[in-house]
Amino acid sequence: MDLALEEAESLEGAEETRGPAGGAGPGERARSLWSDAWHQLRRNPVFVISSLMILFLIVISIWPQLIASGDPLQCDLSKSQQGSSPGHPFGYDTQGCDVYTRTVYGARASITVGICATLGAALLGSALGGLAGFFGSWGDALLSRVADIFFGIPVVLGGLVFLSVVTSTTVWPVVGFIVLLGWPQVSRIARGSVITAKQNDYVHAARALGAGNGRMLLRHVAPNAVAPVIVVATIALGTYISLEATLSFLGVGLRPPTVSWGIDISNAASQIRNAPHMLLWPAGALSLTVLAFIMLGDAVRDALDPKLR
Repeated sequence: MDLALEEAESLEGAEETRGPAGGAGPGERARSLWSDAWHQLRRNPVFVISSLMILFLIVISIWPQLIASGDPLQCDLSKSQQGSSPGHPFGYDTQGCDVYTRTVYGARASITVGICATLGAALLGSALGGLAGFFGSWGDALLSRVADIFFGIPVVLGGLVFLSVVTSTTVWPVVGFIVLLGWPQVSRIARGSVITAKQNDYVHAARALGAGNGRMLLRHVAPNAVAPVIVVATIALGTYISLEATLSFLGVGLRPPTVSWGIDISNAASQIRNAPHMLLWPAGALSLTVLAFIMLGDAVRDALDPKLR
């Protein structure tokens, strides 16, 4: 009992020193959840490093010519599988294309698929899950059963079946497929978060004061339930980029003439003994990209979840 009392007193003293929002002192103004999260993120080296990596990837995906002056589709068969040379540090692939240029330009397709698929899955899943969690009743039960059906579909097998009948060479069929199988996860997170948020006292007070369902959902419930969705979406972005590369590797994702890391890895897999540089550079770029988004998601999760501090 004495030990528990001492621990409680020490925790109380730490809370008073830290302030009511986790970072404000006794004379400072209490910070909100978002300002406190940003305060934590700015001091997290994992967040800083991953953010700089992602910013660099986004910049080169928009303007690849900043660091690559060549044409990724310009090839010379006489240089097939040659190693590093002046002006071509990554060597050449089987078709005689510059591996460095294709690695740089490959970021555009992967980043585009990852961001668009994440936005689509997050918006669709959070909207459906939020409405089901807030109103409940038969709509909640129906959404849960539909989500169970989608959870039972193997991702890679579903991609092979769905994308094999698509002839488009753009990124949108892949984005659509990932959104189709990605929204149930977000919807469950959003549903549980909304159910928890709507039980708080301020929501009951707003209802007692005559607030309608739309106002309560948009002004009181959604802002306090969106944090878990942001965390899941940030981590899922890296997973979606990896999924796109997997589908492209299997030949049903992105297809030539689109430049993609998955396509280059697929073309280089059979030549890994003769020309390993063809595989190592696009695979390394893919791994670093996925790692950067997963690190960012972990940092955001640690900042938004007070239990992990």
